Amino acid sequence: MYAWFFNEVLPGPLWLRIILTLLLLAAIVYGLMEVVFPWLSEYSPLGDVTMEE
Repeated sequence: MYAWFFNEVLPGPLWLRIILTLLLLAAIVYGLMEVVFPWLSEYSPLGDVTMEE
């Protein structure tokens, strides 16, 4: 699937496809860090502290 996407969907020569792939991955990571993970942390029990100072 990834090879098909890289070879058939992305336009241009190899160097352009590599740059586009890196940009797409950066956009996905940015979207996860800015939207998905903060929303998910509201429902995660990992931040609950049971000890008091």
